[in-house]
Amino acid sequence: MARGPDGAGARSGYSLADQLFNPASAADLAACFAPLPGFDAQRFLDAALPRFAGQGIHARLGILADALEQQLPPDFPAMAEALLACLPPPLDPSRSDDDFGRFIHAVFGVLAARRGLEQPEIGLDVIHAATQRFTMEYAIRPFLNAHPDLVMARLALWAEDDNYHVRRLVSEGTRPRLPWGMGLTLDPLRPLALLDRLQGDRTRFVTRSVANHLNDLSKTHPDAVLERLRAWQSGPQTPTERDWMARHALRTAVKRGEPGALALLGYRFDAAFDVRLTLPAQVRIGEALVIEARIDGPKGTPVLVDYRLRFHRPGGSAEKVFKLKTARLGGGPLLLKKAHRMKGDATTFRLHPGPHTVILQLNGRDVAEAGFDLTG
Repeated sequence: MARGPDGAGARSGYSLADQLFNPASAADLAACFAPLPGFDAQRFLDAALPRFAGQGIHARLGILADALEQQLPPDFPAMAEALLACLPPPLDPSRSDDDFGRFIHAVFGVLAARRGLEQPEIGLDVIHAATQRFTMEYAIRPFLNAHPDLVMARLALWAEDDNYHVRRLVSEGTRPRLPWGMGLTLDPLRPLALLDRLQGDRTRFVTRSVANHLNDLSKTHPDAVLERLRAWQSGPQTPTERDWMARHALRTAVKRGEPGALALLGYRFDAAFDVRLTLPAQVRIGEALVIEARIDGPKGTPVLVDYRLRFHRPGGSAEKVFKLKTARLGGGPLLLKKAHRMKGDATTFRLHPGPHTVILQLNGRDVAEAGFDLTG
């Protein structure tokens, strides 16, 4: 199901915003602030809940922040003290991956970014504590734009933090193309020194962020990414995790067939292959396109097999890349078969009847193509 940044689902009647922000979760948030002298939980709920209708995730976070501000001290240092006192318990430190916390606790970062930019040291203190309850990569980006030197100095300290959520924030918060995140004015190469300190982390939550950060950067600075990955070959990371990071970091470069990225992963761009690609002559929308390929080559050759679908469009054509197989050639041919459903009900990519093409790509190089007619 396709979702936008505010959690609007394609399935009729489903709302991610309603799942995350509702009377029960808002009441839980109110309970965090209940110990504050004079805090009125019902007043908070009355101010927030009626405004939720029809609003997405980010809008509801703003609504919660508005309702909290009505009862928090107007002076930011005092507000920050109240926010720190009302944080929920930290996330489980024994875990090592996929522990984001509850989205409703992102409101602590919303208030820190909304009110703390003029007193960034205090605002960053709030973010440091809050990211141990829910990831703060969106909240720290306004601070990076307003106070880059100060924030980068703080991030250098956080890269050594005992809490892996804080270490992950160093990488995730500085990503060049954070999905749905505020754009950064920071030189995109500047955070690489921070990634050098994180690339040996023993926590997958951190190393995945480092790899995603490099994948972002590969779209504009591919040579810098390859240079870093080569330098890390002699670093402290385990070989297995280092190889995983490289594959994840170069996934977009591999789709583009960039020889440097493929070579670093062990796939020779100039490897010799004998290839036969077979398709049906015609496929109806909603049916499966059966793609068959026979690949021969020198025994032991690593091979990365992708295929591109060139779709017929009213004004021309469009292409998408799909993964097929990663293998090492044995003594005989590599036989591959894939049933690719031509979805007629896809909400993000509408199909149009007409001539379509499959291009087989080995180690980033186009080696064969065949056409078929898509009918309605």
